[in-house]
Amino acid sequence: MLLNQSNPCYERYDAQESLYGLKRFLRFHNKTNVMRTQERSVMIDLAQIPEEKILAMRIRDLSLKIDGIWLGDCVQALYKELEEKGIKFKPPCYLADEWLTPDKEPVIGIPFYLADPVLTKLEKKMMLEAEGDTREECMKLLRHETGHAINYAYQLYKKKKWQKIFGRFSSEYPDTYKFRLYSKNFVRHLSDHYAQYHPDEDFTETFAVWLTPGLDWQNHYKGWKALAKLKYVDELMKSIQGKDPIVKKGKKYWEASRLKTTLGHYYKKKRCSNAERFPDFYDVHLKKIFLGKNEENKNLSLAADILKKYRVDILNSVSAWTGEKKYVINDLLKIIQRRCQELKLVSGQDDARAILKISTYINTLIMNYIYTGWFGGRK
Repeated sequence: MLLNQSNPCYERYDAQESLYGLKRFLRFHNKTNVMRTQERSVMIDLAQIPEEKILAMRIRDLSLKIDGIWLGDCVQALYKELEEKGIKFKPPCYLADEWLTPDKEPVIGIPFYLADPVLTKLEKKMMLEAEGDTREECMKLLRHETGHAINYAYQLYKKKKWQKIFGRFSSEYPDTYKFRLYSKNFVRHLSDHYAQYHPDEDFTETFAVWLTPGLDWQNHYKGWKALAKLKYVDELMKSIQGKDPIVKKGKKYWEASRLKTTLGHYYKKKRCSNAERFPDFYDVHLKKIFLGKNEENKNLSLAADILKKYRVDILNSVSAWTGEKKYVINDLLKIIQRRCQELKLVSGQDDARAILKISTYINTLIMNYIYTGWFGGRK
């Protein structure tokens, strides 16, 4: 019996009428879900849709897939590499909001923007690059994520020797990390010395190097401490050859087919969280230090030329005061110098005052980096 006593004019239904109404509702609900599923399964030609309308679309409504396109070929190539190594496990792959392997879930998420050339182009426009957009880069990232998936599928991280060699799997992931540029304790697979980020990443990067076809890692890493890690991974992989995984299924978090956010909102959040990657990140402060070039000041010294002339002095000064490694400061100096050139900034003051101001600014950026891992000072 359904009874709504909160309304003085409630209606009373007997059990039979209530059951009949419930069945009608379920039939309608199921039919609606089928229709929605069919609508989403219809392939959309994004090349025929204006960019502003694409940005207004929800990610789940883009009707994307891995099979039948170049991504599917990459996944099959990965499975073949595993098969040739005698590894029975083939991690399920799905489209997600970024490259990922959810914690302790033996599945691989591939960015949805790689499933359509229009979306790949949009990603490059919005984020300056589309990670994994070439076959070579895609395979490198797939091997990396497979390292995570195999680690979770066979629970290798629980082994005492694994922990002794790579470290504690339970260690927290830092927001950022500072790598040792010339360290030979870690392999080099992905950019930014990613193996130094966390024990799980160290294992994963080592596995990716081990899996890479045609790479003679025994000789390539000869004399490196990282070679011991590679030999352990080789030993570990032989121990699981032909064996079924312990964890056979995984949850597909952040699956593209379930994401209700629009592309416009997705890129708004993504650009905000990656602000330091964009050239205009430094513009506000650089324009306070220098002037924009015009007819009246066109004969003034270019800011980029001043930075180039006094680069060594700035580098030594900032390094002495902050204690930060010179290669970190030098990379930042190059970015700022290039941005000054792109903005065509000039100096309306003597060189000594200009250098004092820009050195103070760079010193602040470096101190932010030391304490938060971000030049902007955010945690």
